[in-house]
Amino acid sequence: MTLAQEILRNTKTVAMVGLSANPERPSNIVAVYLKEHGYRVIPVNPNEKTVLGEVSYPDLSSVPGKVDVVDIFRKSEDVLPIVREAIKKGARAVWMQEGVINKEAAAAARQAGLKVVMDRCMRKEHEKMPGD
Repeated sequence: MTLAQEILRNTKTVAMVGLSANPERPSNIVAVYLKEHGYRVIPVNPNEKTVLGEVSYPDLSSVPGKVDVVDIFRKSEDVLPIVREAIKKGARAVWMQEGVINKEAAAAARQAGLKVVMDRCMRKEHEKMPGD
């Protein structure tokens, strides 16, 4: 089992940073898919009030309760502060979507004990999982 599959198998709650309410945006398409497959998706976007029927939070620190994975739909250069927030929040993993690559942020997350997936799509990785 790949690291991505292990994370997906052991995850219930995904905080999605940069989740857009626009149904044509990749973040929204992935969020719909994850919700359809039993994940709780928490929108984190200061520009949205609600997304897919869920309250949208301005930042990770504002999200109540535990978060298993922080899925990041932001520009690569914007990732490090989000990863630092994910570490403070106690997330178990950070997931940078396709095209999002930040080696410094990945190293910081790993150093803090978080699992890291970079430049991969959660939906595509989930679709590859055996038995799902």
